[in-house]
Amino acid sequence: MFFEEFSWILSNIDQLYPSLKKQTLAWDKPFRFVPRFLQKYFKGLRQHFRKVSVIVQMEPSLEINSCFSSIAQSTGCKIKMELPIIDSFTTKVNVKALEKLMKDQHVMKIWYDDEVKAILDHASTVVKAPKLWELQHTGKGVGVAVIDTGIYPHPDLSGRITGFKDFINQKSTAYDDNGHGTHVAGAIASDGMKSNQRYQGIAPQANVIGVKVLNKKGAGSMSNVIRGIQWCIDKKESLGIRVINISLGSSATQSYREDPICQAVEKAWNNGIVVCIAAGNEGPEVQSILTPAIDPAAITVGAINDKNSPNPSDYEIAEYSSRGPTIDNLVKPDILCPGSNIISLRSPNSTIDKGNRYARVGENYLSLSGTSMATPICSGIAALMLEAKNSLTPNEVKSIMMETAQPLPAVGETLQGKGLLDAEEIANRLKASS
Repeated sequence: MFFEEFSWILSNIDQLYPSLKKQTLAWDKPFRFVPRFLQKYFKGLRQHFRKVSVIVQMEPSLEINSCFSSIAQSTGCKIKMELPIIDSFTTKVNVKALEKLMKDQHVMKIWYDDEVKAILDHASTVVKAPKLWELQHTGKGVGVAVIDTGIYPHPDLSGRITGFKDFINQKSTAYDDNGHGTHVAGAIASDGMKSNQRYQGIAPQANVIGVKVLNKKGAGSMSNVIRGIQWCIDKKESLGIRVINISLGSSATQSYREDPICQAVEKAWNNGIVVCIAAGNEGPEVQSILTPAIDPAAITVGAINDKNSPNPSDYEIAEYSSRGPTIDNLVKPDILCPGSNIISLRSPNSTIDKGNRYARVGENYLSLSGTSMATPICSGIAALMLEAKNSLTPNEVKSIMMETAQPLPAVGETLQGKGLLDAEEIANRLKASS
């Protein structure tokens, strides 16, 4: 009986998105060391008892709450969480429940709730941030949400972690058991107090808001990232959130038009929040931009290796930095920032701290590399711009960044976008328009 039900899903396999298709086909994978005449029986048991986590999107015109309840009742699915930002909910399904969902006329899309992963001294001078500091712009009062592994209450952020939401362990006090989010937050907003300002972040008086969607190992679900974005939109006014930093991602297997996190990113963008996203560390392979960095609205950030040199002619695209074009054949990344050997805040006894003892810089700092480290430099510059001119829209912030960026010589757009972020030229543009 079970196998006959699965045959229906196999006949409609092309309707499923790639990652869900992979999970579905695993239901039909033969068992090793099981005789052929018993395969059907064991597959049937697996198809009945094994469940996968999915995101189910309904027609946007429906009354969501009553629709969710109706679907849950008719399919026997228990709703785990609601994702109203994209008219969706999450649940776990076996073969029979997935079949019912696929047949329901009100269900638009079903995605596998896939896994996402986490992907500063000299860096600030490379992007010429001091030119904005000279104009007394420090990001003061601007809220930057860090959707990541959390934020450790480091002395360099004292009094400026103005919000914290934990979607992993539901704790109310800021913490970071992985360390990635703390390093990112420091590159944005550390005031460098413990280093006499040597390791100061780009926007040293900005506020940071920790949104923990990744666990101790730096991994999490797509649905929690979407919940994190929704939370930022809901808290935009009360916490002053103007920028979201997303230094995480997963392999892009479908168009941004069909990607659930990209849909949430665009909702944040359209609600007036600048979203800066790491391109990924899958370079030097072409078409290796991760999702949600594939979304055309967001600012996608690639990384350079500045080689600790003040001379721009020495700068190179970091080998690890993901290359374009995107899966939709769009030019990405949009801009570049320093991402190699970035010294930022340490979260003591976290996973990254324990695994990178030799990367520690004194008692309070840590040196890491990746587009994860390049992205908060962009987010910090966005915070400085919004402090300088509060009326800037996300589209205007992105446009100014890209129009003033400095291209690296003899490097194509699918490697560098418009080039290296240039805060001095941004400052000049802002002064001219004031």
